[in-house]
Amino acid sequence: MAILSRISLLAAVALCCLRNGVVDVEGSHDVYQELMSVPAEVVDNKYRTQFHFQPPRNWINDPNGPMYYNGIYHLFYQYNPYGAVWGNIVWAHSVSTDMINWKALEPAIYPSKPFDVNGCWSGSATILPGNKPAILYTGIDPQNRQVQNIAFPKNLSDPYLREWVKPDYNPIIAPVNGINASAFRDPTTAWHGPDGHWRLVIGSKRKHRGMAIMYRSRDFIHWIRAKHPLHSANGTGMWECPDFYPVATQGKLGVDTSEYGAGLKYVLKASLDLTRYEYYTLGYYLRDVDKYVPDGTSADDGSGLRYDYGNFYASKTFYDAGKKRRVLLGWSNESDSRQDDVSKGWAGIQIIPRVVLLDSNERQLIQWPIKELETLRGKLVSVQKKKIKSGGSLEISGIMASQADVEVAFELSSLEKAELFDASWTDPQKLCELKGADVKGGVGPFGLLALASANRQEQTAVFFRIFKGLNSFVALMCHDPSKSSLRPGLYKPIYGGWVDVDIQKNGKLSLRSLIDHSVVESFGAEGRTCITSRVYPSLAVGNAAHLFVFNNGEEDVKVSELKAWEMRKPLMNGI
Repeated sequence: MAILSRISLLAAVALCCLRNGVVDVEGSHDVYQELMSVPAEVVDNKYRTQFHFQPPRNWINDPNGPMYYNGIYHLFYQYNPYGAVWGNIVWAHSVSTDMINWKALEPAIYPSKPFDVNGCWSGSATILPGNKPAILYTGIDPQNRQVQNIAFPKNLSDPYLREWVKPDYNPIIAPVNGINASAFRDPTTAWHGPDGHWRLVIGSKRKHRGMAIMYRSRDFIHWIRAKHPLHSANGTGMWECPDFYPVATQGKLGVDTSEYGAGLKYVLKASLDLTRYEYYTLGYYLRDVDKYVPDGTSADDGSGLRYDYGNFYASKTFYDAGKKRRVLLGWSNESDSRQDDVSKGWAGIQIIPRVVLLDSNERQLIQWPIKELETLRGKLVSVQKKKIKSGGSLEISGIMASQADVEVAFELSSLEKAELFDASWTDPQKLCELKGADVKGGVGPFGLLALASANRQEQTAVFFRIFKGLNSFVALMCHDPSKSSLRPGLYKPIYGGWVDVDIQKNGKLSLRSLIDHSVVESFGAEGRTCITSRVYPSLAVGNAAHLFVFNNGEEDVKVSELKAWEMRKPLMNGI
C-alpha cells in the first residue's frame, strides 16, 4: 500500500476481474499479473539504499507484526519472492539485535491452507501469557473473503522462531453479519483487560465511513464482535493497517499495549486506502464501554496529524520491552515507474525505525530515529556559528553526501520580514507547492539541499518557511524534490507539514535529514514534523552528490551548529 498513485500497490482484496492483463481490485490498485513472477536477472544498485532496510531484490511493502522477543527483534514484512511488483505475497522474516543489522530467514508465513490460499496479508504480533508469541494476519480464502487467522511458533526454543504453525481451526474471525468481506483486514496487536478479555481491532468500512471493528476473546481463539466499533470517522473510506496504543504523558519511556490508567493518552492511527496516506488522533480510551474518544486537538477526518507527511504508508508500532520504548516502522514505496522497478529488480524500503513519544504539549507525537542508527556514523564534518545571508548557500563537503546523517540547528535573529499568513492556507502540502524552494520569501525558505549536483541542476530541498499570523507565527516544513532529477517521467511530489513550535519564543528550529541514495527522510523541530521523499537523481549519484545549506529568504539566518556524518552500511541487510 503506497502513498503514490501510479505504482502497483498492495492489493487490498479480491472481487476482481481480468482486463488486458491487469487485475482491478476493489478499493485498491492495479496488479500486474504478467510481471508478478518475472525474476530479476540483473539487479541495478544505482538507487539502492545502504542503511535503510530492503532486500537485495524484489518487491516489499508493509511491515507486519514487528516484535521484541527474548532479546531478538523480529521484522516480518510483505514480500514477493519472485518479482519486483506486488504479487505472490509472503511474510518475509528477518531478525536483529539492534534493528540496524539484520539476518534474513526463510518466510514465516506463506499461502498453504484453505484459509489463506489466495494470500497472506498484513497483521500483528502479540505476546501471550507464558511468553508465547502469536501472529494474527489476514488471509484470503477460496471465496476471496478476507478472514483473520492465527499462527504460533513451532519451536519456542529456537531463538529466531524460524518456523510458524497455522492451526486447522483457522480462520478465527470471519466477515459475517453484514461485514464487507472485501474490506476487513489488518488485525492489530491485542491488549488484555482486567476482565480477562483480550481485545483487538480490524480495519474496515461501511460505505464511506472508515472504522476499527472491535473483537473480544478470553482464550485468543474464539472471538466475539463488539456491538460498536472502537471508533469510526465519516468520509475517510477504508481503514487499513489500524494501530491503537497508549503513550505516557510524562517521561520518555514507552508503554506496553495492555497498560491502562492515569498518566496515559491513546493513539489511534489509520492508513487511508482512499487517499494513500495515514493519519492519527490522540485521545482517551474508555475501557468500561470500549470506546476511543479523540481529544479534539486535531482533525478526525483524515486531514489532521500524520506520522509522516511524505512517501510513507502501512506503518506499525510495537512495544520494545527490552528498552521500554514504543517503536514505529513504516514502508516507503518507489516513485519511479513500474517498468523502472522491473528493470532495477527491486521496489520498496522500510524507513529507519523511530521511537515514538508524546510531545510535552500533549497535542502531537514526536518521532526520532532509534539510537542504534548512530553506530553507523563514520566520518564527521561540522560547522559552527555560520551566517547564511539572504540568497546565500554553503556547501558541506568532506563526506559522501549521498549516504549521510545531517543535523543542523538554525537561529533566527528577527522575524520582522516574515510573510503574512493567509487564513485560507489550510493545506500545508498545497502551500509548499505554491511556495517551493525557489520562491523567495521573508523568513525562509532556509534549510538543506540534499542529493544536489555540483551546479544544483538537481537538488532535493528540505526547508522551513515562517509566516506571521494574526496572533502568532506559523512554521511550515517542506520537501521539494521537483528538481531532484533531470530524468523525464518521474513522479516528484512536493510534501509539507505544519511545525507546532513557538518560533517567536525560541527563535530556533532544528532539522535532521537521513540521506540514503534514493531516499531523504527528515525530522523537523526535534521530530515534531517528519517527511520522507523518494528521489532518483541522474547527476547527483554516489560520489557526485553534494550537500548545501541554503537561505532564499530576505532575512539572514544563522547555523548555530551543523554536524554531518558519512554513514556506513550495516553488516547485514535484507533477505
